[in-house]
Formats: sequence, C-alpha cells, structure tokens
Amino acid sequence: MERVSDRGVWRVKATTDKLATGHRELRDAIAGIVRKAVENGWADAGRTERWLEKLERGRTVREGWPKYGVWLNEGALEVRYMSTSPNNIEREVQRLRAMGLVEGRHFSVRMPEGSKEGYVSILKDGLMRAAWLFVHGEGDQQELAAKFIGYILQRAGEEGGAVYEKALKVVDRGREVGSLRLTDIKGAEVFVGGKRYVVAS
Repeated sequence: MERVSDRGVWRVKATTDKLATGHRELRDAIAGIVRKAVENGWADAGRTERWLEKLERGRTVREGWPKYGVWLNEGALEVRYMSTSPNNIEREVQRLRAMGLVEGRHFSVRMPEGSKEGYVSILKDGLMRAAWLFVHGEGDQQELAAKFIGYILQRAGEEGGAVYEKALKVVDRGREVGSLRLTDIKGAEVFVGGKRYVVAS
C-alpha cells in the first residue's frame, strides 16, 4: 500500500490469488470492476479471463493448502500450483521439502517473472512418494503427507471421474511401493533370462 497524493488517495497492490481468498462480496465487487474495465476497453479480455475465473470460484483451501490444479494432459496426471507471488511459490517449495520431497526428482519449480505466473509442479514420482510417506512415514512428515494426499484427492474429485480415478491410481501405487516383505512374495514365480525361479524364504 502506498500513498499517491495528499488528498487521502492510496494505491493498493494485491494479486488475484490473494483477492480470491476474500469474502464473496469483495470478490463479486472486484469481478464487476474488471468486467466494466473490459467493456470500456481498459483491460484485455483474454488476460482478465483467468482473473475472473479465480475471483468467481475463489480458492479452495484445506488445511492451509492453496489451490492446486489437478487435470489430465494426454492421459497423464498434472498437479500444479500457480502464483504470481515469489513468496507463495517459495512457501510451497519449503512445505514440500519438509514433507520429504526433493526438487527435480519429486517436483519442479519455476519462479514468477514480472506479471507472469510461476508454478510448483508435482511430478508423478512426487505424488507417489507423498502417498508412501502417508502410509510409511513418521511424525510431522507423515502428517503433512496425509493432509497433502487428502487435499489432492479432494481436488481431483472436484474435477471429475477420470481425473479422480487417475489420481487414486497413482496414490494407490505409491502406497504399495516398498510395502512388500519377502514373506509376501514367498512362492511367487519369476523368470530371469528365460529360466523359471521360485522365491524361497
């Protein structure tokens, strides 16, 4: 916030991510101003479309998580948080690291540049790792992973059946990884170099 004149005029800067967390009345009022600006040619309709979508829907927040987008891209699950705020992106990076995820292996990051949004993208291995920590982790890591997985499945459910089914499949796979003990596969047949072997104790 900055004062721009001695007549009590102030300029307030706020991102649409921040505004989208406000009360419905505030979001509706700002959306009305944006629409009027488009009608009068003061703002680009294409650029403001995403703003209006955020303002109208608001941000889904569960257990302090910002709104992650969850969708399918050519059959592959995409999980991504986007923001124009470097601080918001960094906050998510720190939270994912605290969960036990590793940048580059479990998630990727692009910081915002100017008015261009940055993002935190959860890779398939990252979602699987979080699911594994949900089941096999300990302490704060397990609690954080449990909340994250619950939230991502909630978001996937909001997007529809195919997205939810894909997300659940990835999560289930992550829960299973590393959970098998030797006794679980005793007697199973495996083939190595064309030869048949039976797993013994």
